[in-house]
Amino acid sequence: MQKDNRMQAVFETKRCCIRPFIESDLDAFVVYRNNLEWMEFQYFKGLAREEYEKILLREPSVEKGAQFAIIRKNDQALLGDIFMKKEAEACWIGYTISPSFKRQGYAYETIQGMIRWIQQSHRGLKILAGTSPENLASIQLLKKLEFAPAGTEEGELVFQYV
Repeated sequence: MQKDNRMQAVFETKRCCIRPFIESDLDAFVVYRNNLEWMEFQYFKGLAREEYEKILLREPSVEKGAQFAIIRKNDQALLGDIFMKKEAEACWIGYTISPSFKRQGYAYETIQGMIRWIQQSHRGLKILAGTSPENLASIQLLKKLEFAPAGTEEGELVFQYV
């Protein structure tokens, strides 16, 4: 298990560092991921700390699907997490911000950084995101980030970065 707080960043934004999870992130992660009201539209939720630990503290693989921590640079607080999975010609993304840090621009900033990182490190991939039709906040965020509706899949709206 990784315990080093100086772990290598996958990418950074002005205020955030996106990196693999470490053990000290887990308590904060469990609090917001197990807030079932806040996580209404998410699939990855409601697990025991030990289950999250097995998933989050392994070597991340974008090809298999990887969850990364969003860390605020100035105090190392866990703000939320992002998900990336490369499939054929596309990279699927997902994001969650802890309710403690909502409406402060962190999701927008992080997704912008993730788009730049994907475009630089995985050239030519379509960037896709799925969301529940009822998740109006996520739909608004995706549109603000210049994603366009691209259909539906398994009951979710699919958006593609244009």
